[in-house]
Amino acid sequence: MSFNLSQPPQMSIQWFPGHMASARKKAAEAMERTDVIIEVLDARLPEASCNPMIRELREHRQRPCLKILNKSDLADPAATSAWLKFYNAQPNVKAVALSCKKPGDAAKVPGLCAALAPYRGTRLKPLRMMIMGIPNVGKSTLMNALLKRRVAAVGDEPAITKDQQSLSLNERMTLTDTPGLMWPKIAHDSDGFMLAASHAIGRNAIMEQEVAIFLASLLRARYPAFAAARYGFAANSMNGADIIAAIAGCRGYKLKGGEPDLEKAALALLQDYRTGALGRISLETPHSRNAMLENRRPSPPPLAEED
Repeated sequence: MSFNLSQPPQMSIQWFPGHMASARKKAAEAMERTDVIIEVLDARLPEASCNPMIRELREHRQRPCLKILNKSDLADPAATSAWLKFYNAQPNVKAVALSCKKPGDAAKVPGLCAALAPYRGTRLKPLRMMIMGIPNVGKSTLMNALLKRRVAAVGDEPAITKDQQSLSLNERMTLTDTPGLMWPKIAHDSDGFMLAASHAIGRNAIMEQEVAIFLASLLRARYPAFAAARYGFAANSMNGADIIAAIAGCRGYKLKGGEPDLEKAALALLQDYRTGALGRISLETPHSRNAMLENRRPSPPPLAEED
């Protein structure tokens, strides 16, 4: 199987565990008592990792938003710069790129939030912040870094946090952490594949080999030197499936009988992307996003002929 990046994948990935409907309702109720929304995005795929339900909720309540492009140390700096320009042009939004694992980066967040709600931040009127985002994007890591202690579970599997919790950051600020929220239907299939490649979707909802083939096709198109740099072969004339097979060959991944272990090769590619072993890579840019949306837009009806 290979993917033409100008066309949608031939399968769909959807993931909306039962607890997320309840989490959405609780988030909507908490937002009424919130001054600033901190939306954590994956810097490698900011729009694909942007939950439209969060946008609807905060716009309904007219709440300012600090968009954190987390994992920016894994993303392509040029793409991240373009995304910051894109988001900072939006009303009531401030965007910043950082790594929530770095205490110095996380320490910038309260001040950025205070600038978005200058009427709050006193003992009588503490600044109320709420962290939101999709699963496994770094919300709990940010919460722990801001509070300088472990109060939220952190792990490598999506949807670890199931409950909402609010704590005092100091006498002038409070912080609410929310469970990772997906939305009921992912409108663009390529978004589902990017989210799965970035480990934001549970394994029970995906076929990892197909996700890896999609990722290999995307990397070959946008970062053509990645295979030579990491695996020692040129991928210029290969499709996604060929790249997975070549990884199995160069790594010596074999099944009993000598057939290539494509599943193990697929997992190796996904892990190399997720950990940054392939280099600083972004799966989308504002330009590629716009091109994807244009390709999905239905053609206008033909003009009626004049009599």
